[in-house]
Amino acid sequence: MAHKVDHEYDYLFKIVLIGDSGVGKSNILSRFTRNEFCLESKSTIGVEFATRTLQFTILIQLNYTKEIGNCPVEGKTVKAQIWDTAGQERYRAITSAYYRGAVGAFLVYDITKRQTFDNVQRWLRELRDHADSNIVIMMAGNKSDLNHLRAVSEQDGQVLAEKEGLSFLETSALEALNIDKAFQTILTEIYHIISKKALAAQEAAAATAIPGQGTTINVSDSSGNTKGGCCST
Repeated sequence: MAHKVDHEYDYLFKIVLIGDSGVGKSNILSRFTRNEFCLESKSTIGVEFATRTLQFTILIQLNYTKEIGNCPVEGKTVKAQIWDTAGQERYRAITSAYYRGAVGAFLVYDITKRQTFDNVQRWLRELRDHADSNIVIMMAGNKSDLNHLRAVSEQDGQVLAEKEGLSFLETSALEALNIDKAFQTILTEIYHIISKKALAAQEAAAATAIPGQGTTINVSDSSGNTKGGCCST
């Protein structure tokens, strides 16, 4: 029975965690999937992944209607499969398999270590080289609980995110701040992209469809007018 329940979801989305070693990726993963935090967590060796199934309501706006009250509300169950790997250079060989099939990415830096923020551009290049062009990216400045040790301002993060077209939040895995919000933002945006693609595919199929049994093509008017014109002379 438990096995059956685990498979009762509408969508399965793969999300990858990327960023330098020590920025808190593994604790973000454990906080989101198990609501746990380990102060003595060690660097990840190889790849780990965990899943969490969420049920949330999404406001769908169809046909660009301006009346928000008329927008249908759609409840969906989404299973998020989150992959975490080490940030050290010696594990970069797993890149291709790690990114394959990913529809979302959580790019993490440590607000107390400027170098981890400076390396965000390198991670973005790698992500865009190996992942799907439509991948949804959330940039997170982690360890916001250590504000007294801050080396990267929140404004710096916001400016970079706007420049690169990314979503952005500051998070704290220790205090569970904005962790759920960040993942739900990613998952909702992924769902909207997939919905638009499905709608576009349906419209394209309908546009190229052959007229069916219920389609009437009326050509009698033109022929009748021609005949009437002939008789009147």
